Amino acid sequence: MATHNDTGNWGEAQAAAFLIQNGFEIIEKNYRYRHAEIDLIVKKGKMMIFVEVKTRSGIQYGMPEEFVNATKAGLVMRAAENYIYDKDWHFDVRFDIVSILIFTNGQTEIRHIEDAFSK
Repeated sequence: MATHNDTGNWGEAQAAAFLIQNGFEIIEKNYRYRHAEIDLIVKKGKMMIFVEVKTRSGIQYGMPEEFVNATKAGLVMRAAENYIYDKDWHFDVRFDIVSILIFTNGQTEIRHIEDAFSK
């Protein structure tokens, strides 16, 4: 497996642990619908949150969350629409990004950006 895949998988595990620690329940990991994938689907109360996780080992090309473009957001929303329909969900939904930055000294910074696709 390529190094970037290892970093991505590690980041998703870190994001899941972070969300659990903050009171979210993990419902699904790596949900796929056609050409789209949702990294994490979590729930808190009656809110279902579709989470895109971005992990980077540097900021030379920008912050991790800046890599979620309109095309990616559209794919996630389309997959979420299918998931909502399949699960017959009738409550609130939200789209978040968990941004993970790995510094050269091994430290990490995790940022949870709520309602990220509406900005």
